[in-house]
Amino acid sequence: MSFNIALSGLNAAQKDLDVTSNNIANVNTVGFKESRAEFVDVYASSLLAAGKTKVGDGVLTADVAQQFSQGSIQFTNNALDLAITGNGFFATVPELDSLERSYTRAGQFKLNADNFVVNSAGGHLLGFPVNSDGSSSSVSLSTAEPIRIPTESGAPTKTSEVDIRMNLPAGDSYIAAAPGNFDPDDPLSFNHSTSVTIFDSLGESHIMTYYFVKDDPTPPPGADNANEWMLFAAVDGSPIDLVDSSVSPTAPTGIVGGDVSGPLAPTGIQGARLVFDSSGDFISQIPTLADGGIVTRDFANHLPNGADTTQTVQIDFNLDATGPNPNEPTQFASNFEVTALNQDGLAVGRLTGIDIGNDGLVRATYSNGTSQPLARIAMVNFANEQGLTQVGNSSWKESLVSGGALAGEGGSGTFGTINSSALEQSNVNLTTELIDLISAQRNFQANSRALEVDNQLNQTILQIR
Repeated sequence: MSFNIALSGLNAAQKDLDVTSNNIANVNTVGFKESRAEFVDVYASSLLAAGKTKVGDGVLTADVAQQFSQGSIQFTNNALDLAITGNGFFATVPELDSLERSYTRAGQFKLNADNFVVNSAGGHLLGFPVNSDGSSSSVSLSTAEPIRIPTESGAPTKTSEVDIRMNLPAGDSYIAAAPGNFDPDDPLSFNHSTSVTIFDSLGESHIMTYYFVKDDPTPPPGADNANEWMLFAAVDGSPIDLVDSSVSPTAPTGIVGGDVSGPLAPTGIQGARLVFDSSGDFISQIPTLADGGIVTRDFANHLPNGADTTQTVQIDFNLDATGPNPNEPTQFASNFEVTALNQDGLAVGRLTGIDIGNDGLVRATYSNGTSQPLARIAMVNFANEQGLTQVGNSSWKESLVSGGALAGEGGSGTFGTINSSALEQSNVNLTTELIDLISAQRNFQANSRALEVDNQLNQTILQIR
């Protein structure tokens, strides 16, 4: 009997050594959780046994329990390095169409050849689908899908509208012979100009320039042009006519120069007139449109690259006939100043960066200045973390003891937050493990000594004559 007791002690000490050695070996393994060998005594007795004098039958390994305490956070320069602060696991699948989920705290993710986010073992990181505003449409694992980072933001969008706000200096002088002799190549033929980049249907950029010419303050009798300006436009330096958007852009209507009829000598460029009152408020424009905009003619003579030549651009001054409005132009005794100049076109965007929030929202930014929410990283928790089954690669799988996987978003409920450009280090305390190693060694030596003494006693008994 004593042989078996000593032998069980040796087995227990060896198990303790194994567990401690494994912890030490993984001291630098990202996302690793240390284990602890837990032992119980063995005691067997029968109904009629003398319980008061019964000796135990040794020791038994009850469990190698994992310790899911928080590891330290190490910061990196890779946005796809992820660390969880608090409770929760990342969910991964080995293949795109697989339902075999694994769970891990190791956040060393990267992009594979197909731009899916994967770990070093090839597991695809799962995320919840999101709406265009970044809100989650579902937080169920059944709807979670592998996260993919697209390299392009989609097809280009041609510019259809430009929103512009500015101040035109009230004290500017009238330029002699203008606007009749306006020439975009002659800076002396206009007072001010500003430009904006617009896009055609193929995503190619073009420079659209707006020219402002102070109208003649001494018009014919009965007219008052003191607070009126002429607007002209050009695309890539080539003048383009401005017309009333309520009629066909190809119709020969709209204001021409400082008049409403006849060609603008000598260039024949059609422009528009902006009218302000004595307080600098923008009160009207010619053409006068219900939607407050002026539109260019088509781009037939400006797009030699095969793009849509029927494209037009509406210039919106946000005219408010009811009174002053901060969204419309002004004419004050101040410098020329453009306070807003926006257009709605987009070039083809190339991926320039990835941003991951504390709630797991993955947002891609592109070279065309846009950003797009792609997915929200799925977070998973369990009622009993220590019941998870280890499968290697710092991963676990669900078991009957752990309970079912509970999905949610980072930072909500009991789920921890996600840190981008960071990794969770192993939670192994090397000093503690070395002390445990010495203790396990001493236990092994003591049980070996007990086994040796038992052997000597048996030899003594066998030598009795």
